Amino acid sequence: MPQRKLGPVPVLQARGVAFGSCLALALTLTLGGLVSLEALGADGTASVSAQPQRSGEGVGLVLSPIPAWVELAMRLVPRAPLEAQASSDYAQLILRAQMNGTLVSSTDGRVLSLRRVTQRLIQEAPRWSAMAPGWRWEVNLVKDSQINAFCMPGGKVVVYTGLLQTLALSSDELAVVLGHEMAHALREHSRQRLAKGLAAQGVSRSVGVVASGVLGVDPRLTDRLALEGANLWTLKFSREEETEADLVGLDLAARAGFDPRAGLGLWRKMAQMSSREGAQWLSTHPSHESRLSEIERHLPQVMPLFEHAQHLERVKTYHLEESARGQH
Repeated sequence: MPQRKLGPVPVLQARGVAFGSCLALALTLTLGGLVSLEALGADGTASVSAQPQRSGEGVGLVLSPIPAWVELAMRLVPRAPLEAQASSDYAQLILRAQMNGTLVSSTDGRVLSLRRVTQRLIQEAPRWSAMAPGWRWEVNLVKDSQINAFCMPGGKVVVYTGLLQTLALSSDELAVVLGHEMAHALREHSRQRLAKGLAAQGVSRSVGVVASGVLGVDPRLTDRLALEGANLWTLKFSREEETEADLVGLDLAARAGFDPRAGLGLWRKMAQMSSREGAQWLSTHPSHESRLSEIERHLPQVMPLFEHAQHLERVKTYHLEESARGQH
């Protein structure tokens, strides 16, 4: 069946929009979802395409745009309430860790290292999200044996000590992990997952959501956000989204001056751990062979970014040394 091109999307202006426009939007949303789903593979995923892009730093990654029907569905999941829910959930998680004595002190060397690496990655985040500079980023380390880390919408990061202790991560490997998790937030994967879930409920459900959204706050949408928000840090992403996070994470790490080749060593370590208890983080990730193949295929696109960042660091160091010598 040939794919249909989505027509123009009506703009919803507060409460005065005609119900017909709501119906049209709902129908367009659902039709777009049904048509786009036909292009997916048998496992419900689609391939991620990353093309090289020339820039002042060398070659960068440009991902395929978000499908039109997903962008349309994302209008039903407003960004601000989702980030507010994530912030609330994060605060509760950190409070529980404090009360349980599992929150690692902010003066601990591991926390300081985490925050130094994250700060370098954050400086590169605006390339992937215009929202990133306005986020109130937080990074915390929690004592837990599980091999896990996550970044919630709005830049709320948690790393478990099991990840650091079990894998003995280098700074470069840590940057790849953090870059991967940050990529989920920067590419709004949580919002996309919720939007796709709403779209899958069909035309009648969409009509109700859109119409109620125009006339007032839809309690069903609010309930769904609250339900999913309660598990935002355990929300399962598709293999397509995990692959995208891998690639964006490599790009972030390379631009921040971390060697993206560390991704190969990292995922080989993960492969060795995947059959052991506590490796839940990998349950929805691509196969190790597929992941390593994708990283190797895209290294030529991100290595120039790393080399450029290294060059800038050498120049900075040289000027600092020259300045210091001039003061003597």
